Amino acid sequence: MKPPFTKEEFLQVFANYNTSVRPLQIIILQLALLVIYFAIKKKSKSDQFISASLAFFWLWMGIVYHIIYFSKINKATYLFGIFFIIQGLLFFYYGVMKNSLTFTYRKDVWGITGSMLIIYSIIIYPLFGYFLGHTYPKLPTFGLPCPTAIFTFGILLWSAKRVPLPVLIIPLLWSVIGFSAVVYFGMYEDIGLLLAGIITILAHFSVQPKKALT
Repeated sequence: MKPPFTKEEFLQVFANYNTSVRPLQIIILQLALLVIYFAIKKKSKSDQFISASLAFFWLWMGIVYHIIYFSKINKATYLFGIFFIIQGLLFFYYGVMKNSLTFTYRKDVWGITGSMLIIYSIIIYPLFGYFLGHTYPKLPTFGLPCPTAIFTFGILLWSAKRVPLPVLIIPLLWSVIGFSAVVYFGMYEDIGLLLAGIITILAHFSVQPKKALT
């Protein structure tokens, strides 16, 4: 079904968000770099820090982007906001309260693939968008749903244990929903979002020697 807003209205939401929250985008990106650091250089509370950061990202996207900004052109996004908030709470519950999410970079196929998704979300995604004519402030900066969801998938591929299925459901659904921006608005950089979701499904159901969570 075609979205109830135009491409220009869609891009204007990015512009309104970017100009209003600046320079918080830089702080959010720095937090993502810390997530990468603590996944590579393990500390005693690394996993909980990473999970808390992912929780923050999804809560931020749900509350600030979807509910405060995107809802101005599409009231259905209140529902998206609620699901993103739930996702943030799931990261907090499983990763901080239960401490059952463990992240570490591994030099195997999933570790390398996760690294590629992380690099795509932070560096290639905005460059790809730029060459497609999506220039600041009318572009999705890190901290907005599509690049941040791709980053999330990359970090989840660094999981040392099989990720609980409830943690995956909402990001996987978003990988399909977010792909509509490719179809209707030519946001071809979001092709990486759908690919990231597919790759994460393959990783979750692969026969790799990860301990299953109960």
